[in-house]
Amino acid sequence: MQKITPHLWFDKQAKEAAEYYVSVFGDLPAQAGGSKVTSVQTIHDTPSGDADIVTFTLRGQDFMAISGGPLFKFTEAISFIVNCDTQEEVDHFWSKLSAVPESEQCGWCKDKFGLSWQIVPSAMGEMMSKGTPEQMGRVTQAFLKMKKFDIAALRAAYEG
Repeated sequence: MQKITPHLWFDKQAKEAAEYYVSVFGDLPAQAGGSKVTSVQTIHDTPSGDADIVTFTLRGQDFMAISGGPLFKFTEAISFIVNCDTQEEVDHFWSKLSAVPESEQCGWCKDKFGLSWQIVPSAMGEMMSKGTPEQMGRVTQAFLKMKKFDIAALRAAYEG
């Protein structure tokens, strides 16, 4: 059992969101870890009506979600980082998760439920940790202009 499990609060869409995320993270078979909804429980007569409590796994990472009513909304203060090894992965997750074009910036996007995601190429972390100050500066200037990350453009900036 993992020590920390993210818990997401939805108005009424916890089950729908969990099923959607499982479909997004479960359809690239080369990746390790399973993605599935593991349980759905409904609690009746809560202050906001019936509440679904959903547990699900995305690539081996456990999550919980609740349909707890309209009391709380997601903000950009919380986001999930998806590390991608290829441009194909970046493109896949971006096309599935980005639903609010005005929120797209520097690899960040927002899904149809209002949850923020960072779709990040693993290569960028290597460039930013192993590069010279000049290389890191060029990569930074390149990614600040991007919405969805372009690995080839980041590499070109890195190499000068």
